[in-house]
Amino acid sequence: MKLTVIGCGYLGATHAACMAELGHEVIGMDTDMDKIHVLNTGKAPFFEHDLDDLLAKHIATGRLKFSASYAEAAAHGDLHFIGVGTPQQAGEDAYDLTQLFSAVRRLAPHLHGPAVIAVKSTVPVGTAPRVAEILRKCAPAGEKIEVAWNPEFLRESFAIEDTLRPDRLVLGFNTARTRAEAVLRQCFGKIIEAGTPTIVTDWATAELAKASANSFLATKISFINAMAEVCETAGADVGRLADILGHDVRIGRRGMRPGLGFGGGCLPKDIRGFMARAAELGADQALTFLREVDAINTRRRERMVDLAREQLDGNLMGKRITVWGAAFKPNTDDIRDSPALAVAHKLHELGAAVTVTDPKALDNARKTYPELDYVDDPIAAVQDADLLLHLTEWPQFNHVDPCCLAHRATSQKVIDGRGTLDADTWREAGWTVRALGRP
Repeated sequence: MKLTVIGCGYLGATHAACMAELGHEVIGMDTDMDKIHVLNTGKAPFFEHDLDDLLAKHIATGRLKFSASYAEAAAHGDLHFIGVGTPQQAGEDAYDLTQLFSAVRRLAPHLHGPAVIAVKSTVPVGTAPRVAEILRKCAPAGEKIEVAWNPEFLRESFAIEDTLRPDRLVLGFNTARTRAEAVLRQCFGKIIEAGTPTIVTDWATAELAKASANSFLATKISFINAMAEVCETAGADVGRLADILGHDVRIGRRGMRPGLGFGGGCLPKDIRGFMARAAELGADQALTFLREVDAINTRRRERMVDLAREQLDGNLMGKRITVWGAAFKPNTDDIRDSPALAVAHKLHELGAAVTVTDPKALDNARKTYPELDYVDDPIAAVQDADLLLHLTEWPQFNHVDPCCLAHRATSQKVIDGRGTLDADTWREAGWTVRALGRP
């Protein structure tokens, strides 16, 4: 098939490359000329595991190219995915749909024949009819343009795997439409034939899928972190508790990882946007529990700052603190709502000299937090440190021998905010180890 992907951020660029991998001829379209130039060289303007290789492969085959022209995108084929960003509105919890509606309005005048617009962006429920109305009024083809909703469930650092081998495929349509379903089933034919559960539903249900999935995951993470608060006061081990709960098939261990909590561009935004839309619909009481989910997540960051203060005898002023981690999770350079950087920034505000290291995210961190110090090497970053904080669970950090750090640090104290360091090995090397939710 010939198809386009409008918006070439984390979602769009990955989706475009993966559609080419499935054998389609793809144009990725974005208005950022610098981004288009980089992508056409076979590189992504951000880090996503294995994406550069996939981009380079299909730029070379000719099945994939990137353009800044809506006219070129519209003329290329009759299936157009939209994957533009829908961030939070400034100063509010609600989604900002400016980019989505702008993309639809700018694409519409170039649609002269039947086409399917498949939206992947995360939106508040009730957005699909608004998109359809814009297309009806602004596209020359009018009623021949069909709108489908195809939410994404990508995990950063696993985005290619989640696109090509998803755990489910959701297709949402206006019940009066049938051609759009046939087009999308053809597009995702290899994925469907591989046995992927495919759920066909209405617009509203498909719109709710991503925000509700992220809200459930955020609730699960915050539940185990609430238990971590209890464990700390009771002298219990939250890691062992999570193992015990995880063996219950009704609960499961996946996603129930205690620690510093979640960040990134999806979970925090989606639980807040979900609550904001529920309030607009008059169903705000149904989601009040998400406010506590959000609050628990925020308290994890505050608790890390408190633990750092405790380890430094109540005084952060002038103390040298090394932070291992800047990205909100490992295997990405994404620092949006990063718990690690939120803690580092707060410690700096309280008078500490903070040095941050990360395998991929330092360039992004420097732009947003120029007041912090940055060192590429995690061992060198510990030089003269009074305290080490492990705040992003990069595998590289787990492989550092704590014995080689002893002569560099001023004080052998470490707080493991992710619970992945081998505490026994560190203690044997002479370090004092603290961890959230553990004795």
